[in-house]
Amino acid sequence: MRKDGGTHEWSIPARRAWDPRPGFPPTSGPRAAKAGIRAYSRRGGFAQSWWGRRWVAVLDGLGLGGRLNRGRAYARRGQVLDIEVAPGRVTATVQGSRPDPYRVRLDVRTLAAAERSRLASTLRGQARFAALLLAGTMPDDVEAAFRDAGLTLFPERRGDLRTACSCPDAANPCKHVAAVYYLLGEELDRDPFLLFRLRGLERDDLLRRLRRPGGVAPHGRLAGTKAGAPSRNADGAELRRFWHRDVPPVEFGAVTGAAGSAAQLKRLGRFPFWRGAVTLDEVLAPTYAAARSRALDVYAGALASSRG
Repeated sequence: MRKDGGTHEWSIPARRAWDPRPGFPPTSGPRAAKAGIRAYSRRGGFAQSWWGRRWVAVLDGLGLGGRLNRGRAYARRGQVLDIEVAPGRVTATVQGSRPDPYRVRLDVRTLAAAERSRLASTLRGQARFAALLLAGTMPDDVEAAFRDAGLTLFPERRGDLRTACSCPDAANPCKHVAAVYYLLGEELDRDPFLLFRLRGLERDDLLRRLRRPGGVAPHGRLAGTKAGAPSRNADGAELRRFWHRDVPPVEFGAVTGAAGSAAQLKRLGRFPFWRGAVTLDEVLAPTYAAARSRALDVYAGALASSRG
């Protein structure tokens, strides 16, 4: 907290110089944090996707020097204790050099109702937007769609992004804000819908707005049909055959172990805001390997018994 009891705030593109307070020299290190959120990145840049990197570039472009380096170190060593994301706001606690964690807040300007409607109208012009987003990919030209609607996807203008921290550092963004910001960049890799949520557009609302009445629904089938059902033809014969067909007997061929370790888990992607020292698939890989071996033993025993 500052001496007047408030918090410092920052908005694009304001910058401040270092103003150390008594008792908190630049070399003071943070206290060890327990069960903090660790970045997946161990060196180099944060975020792998183009949209995650664009988010991080907003912070990197401010030229904050040492604070960004310390923010990266905080993110990688797990100093961020928790992060909560809501429309237009991110709140977090970060363990610093004092016993009590610091409180961090990021406020992102949300789209007004008229702006959301205008954006949805522009996005509906490209049916692939919904398909790509559901596949976990941000369309390459989505920023152009935002510009066509007179909007921006990422914070660009003064007031689009404001941050605050309860630490004694007079400069903002401080290393605690930077650590949270970098972790959000990695989370955007996993869930591109998070960026829309920060702008006040929830996932379900966005997909609902992208649907066309009687057109293709976001999950890839005709609106109004059951999942897995074929398209309706003129006489409905195909639908009747689909719902009343006989189920053929199941025959298993040779069963072997999976080629990789924890393949299904890896397909799910990263766990949101993971807190372990190693990744989730690394933690569960031995369990998956043991389960696979046991399943093969059970199958082999059952097969031998049926033949005996």
